Amino acid sequence: MIKRSLGKTGIEVSEIAFGGVEIGMPYGIGVKSAADMLSEKQAIKLLHSAMDSGINFFDTARMYGNSEKIMGEAFKNDRSKVILATKCKHLRNMDGFLPHESELNRIIETSLNESLEALQTDYVDIFMLHQADLGILGNETVSATFLKLRKQGKFRGTGVSTYTPEETKRAIEAGIWDVIQLPFNLMDQRQEAFFSLANQKGVGILIRSVLLKGLLSEKGRDLHPALKDVEAHINCFDELLEGVPYDLATLATKFALSFSEVSAILVGIDRTEYLYQSLEAANGTYLDGEKLSRAKELSYPDPGFINLPYWDKMNWLS
Repeated sequence: MIKRSLGKTGIEVSEIAFGGVEIGMPYGIGVKSAADMLSEKQAIKLLHSAMDSGINFFDTARMYGNSEKIMGEAFKNDRSKVILATKCKHLRNMDGFLPHESELNRIIETSLNESLEALQTDYVDIFMLHQADLGILGNETVSATFLKLRKQGKFRGTGVSTYTPEETKRAIEAGIWDVIQLPFNLMDQRQEAFFSLANQKGVGILIRSVLLKGLLSEKGRDLHPALKDVEAHINCFDELLEGVPYDLATLATKFALSFSEVSAILVGIDRTEYLYQSLEAANGTYLDGEKLSRAKELSYPDPGFINLPYWDKMNWLS
């Protein structure tokens, strides 16, 4: 497994990062309950297989159900072999407001301590804001608390998970965040506009939604009527598959890894076959020249519509 630098953190990470949400809670197309998920024993075996295959970067979050606990059990005797990234609890309350300074500080510190306990470690490599909007990114208490905890040695690098290009731009320019996790894929390529800026600032880029929650795979068929235009556009990528010995999911993975500014891509892995498909795709041979240019041209014409949280809310992915 090829490794890349994670911005200026000094950390080397595998090109494929193991996305831990699927092993911790029902998530993704066709996964409705725990009955559709791996057992804890099976999940631990899968994590060990990923590590043994060269993946050293594992991403989880306090909000990912049992994911942290399972990773803690899997890596308690192999902590030095893995890079762990986790995310803070959501900071906004049920009414959408940020609490006062002391409560914000308490939430962040408590969330980190709970993560450390679940992961059975005394530090994480990257501690991230989860769903950081412009208001959260501009909050001085949030940034000051993260910097204080990093100074205490509870994590090596600060991170932030963004959704919109505006959030990504703000996070990069803040000069506080070492790593930014952002959505980027064949359909929605807006975030590429900030790859160069992140590279200049030494900010590591961690990409998620590479497979668009499975839509950029064999699962992207017979979608909800509200997504009929999305499904039709996905079929356009068939032209990029002519003459190559791989499928759409592999194409989507290779596309994201074709950008040198990208440190790693998150792949949701809850089956052994998905692990091996990802490993086969990340073989150092990616898109360049005409094929990469054509892939850029085939981005979805209305990328603002590519909104997975909203699609989930509307039950369009169930």
